[in-house]
Amino acid sequence: MVRKWYWLLWEYVRQYRLSGFLFFLFSAIFAGIFYLYDLETEAVAYGACICGAAAAVILPLHFFFFYREHKERMRLLAGIELTYEELPRAKTLLEADYQQMIEELGRISAGYLTEWKRERKDSLDYYTVWVHQIKTPIAVMRMFLQEEDTKEHRELLAELFRIEQYVEMALSYIRLGSTEHDLVFQKCELDGIIRQAVRKYAPQFIRRKIKLIYEPVQVQVLTDEKWLLFILEQILSNAVKYTPEGSVAIRVTEDKKLTVTDTGIGIAPEDLPRIFEKGFTGYNGREDKKATGLGLNLCRQAAEKLGIRIMAESEPGKGSTFILDLMEEKIDIE
Repeated sequence: MVRKWYWLLWEYVRQYRLSGFLFFLFSAIFAGIFYLYDLETEAVAYGACICGAAAAVILPLHFFFFYREHKERMRLLAGIELTYEELPRAKTLLEADYQQMIEELGRISAGYLTEWKRERKDSLDYYTVWVHQIKTPIAVMRMFLQEEDTKEHRELLAELFRIEQYVEMALSYIRLGSTEHDLVFQKCELDGIIRQAVRKYAPQFIRRKIKLIYEPVQVQVLTDEKWLLFILEQILSNAVKYTPEGSVAIRVTEDKKLTVTDTGIGIAPEDLPRIFEKGFTGYNGREDKKATGLGLNLCRQAAEKLGIRIMAESEPGKGSTFILDLMEEKIDIE
């Protein structure tokens, strides 16, 4: 950010205060010598006027170059990650030393960044393989549990479903933290995305005897289908978890706001502003010892990547409403 001219003027005076002090000191010495030697005042005054006129021209010009160099440095600062090697030519040995240090730090930083990206990619590759491998025993356990419809098997299937959700959440957490997001923006049928989430959670709705209210919509949105589905699934997961009885309603307004409303226990007013913070569980989380405080935080991160606003409204004891604003003009594709 380029500073105001009066701030720069003050910095200019501070930077060259030693030169100014020496100038006035030498002027005083010469004035004293002229006085002691009884030189003509007119000659001294004439010389002083010439010096003053020269200073009136040189100093503003020098300040102009000082200001211009500051603007150039601010321009380079805006893209310092790419242009630190394009610093202005050093005019003094001090500037040359500082630039050499900056370039060396830049090379070291680039090396660390390359190594970090490599380790990050290895980590993502590992978790991706792990998720796909763990799905095999989960599928086998599901197959065995579905062979007999008993209360114990239904409870175990519900816990197995939770395991699958935590596995997917771990992979999503790694992917969202990556510098290379696999975002693919395209026109998607919102109804299809909602139906996928509903089908996934249908057994949980049935098991907990929660009524689902949803009417098909004919709305297209510009988004990444996978990540929007992830957000919706996390919201439905919370709705099912914190709704002992009643219903969950999914609606889409004319201005493309997707709302998920439940009749659950609600969120305490003091917790509502912080529910999207990482690791925050609030009162409900203290009641539910299994809460991690990661689901809604991942929703917020994913929403930011998609250019979606995510909001929540709640009244304790009456339920909560989560709102996804899907208006296309909010999406900024770079």
